[in-house]
Amino acid sequence: MEFKQGMGWKACYDEERELYTAQRSGAGYYQLYEITKEIYDALADGMSDLDSLHLIDKGRELYMDVDDRCGPPYTVILDHDYAKLCPWANVVASEHVWPDELTDAAVEIFESQKNNREQRRKKREERERKSEEQTHSTSFFRGAFANDPLHQRLGVCLRCRSVTCNRDGSI
Repeated sequence: MEFKQGMGWKACYDEERELYTAQRSGAGYYQLYEITKEIYDALADGMSDLDSLHLIDKGRELYMDVDDRCGPPYTVILDHDYAKLCPWANVVASEHVWPDELTDAAVEIFESQKNNREQRRKKREERERKSEEQTHSTSFFRGAFANDPLHQRLGVCLRCRSVTCNRDGSI
């Protein structure tokens, strides 16, 4: 891996994967990006944070942690593969991670996130497809015990947490 860095930023070129990534950090923020070769080539060791911002910000944001004292700290994971894409980064995280649904909505609304829309839409479709498959596989249990309060949650007995319960709690 080849690196370039300056005050508040660091960029990496991974020769094995032909992948360019970058991180920006400072008081109140931490961000990871996937960048292009052109952006990487334009970055120079020792470049100021402000100058690097105008380049790195054109990349696809992967991860963002914010603790700017304007509210509680929070983390937004725009691409769940950020750790695989940036194994070299020392990731900063808060305890409050945005749910995928909120992240999807933000990506659709904010122009600054247009580079993430295609990837987020594919991931959302995968989540919805998995949810439908799960719903289909448990529909028998939900239908069979729909009026029985012990079996209302996905056909699982709330007393014994078993799908093979004999309705009296025994298996």
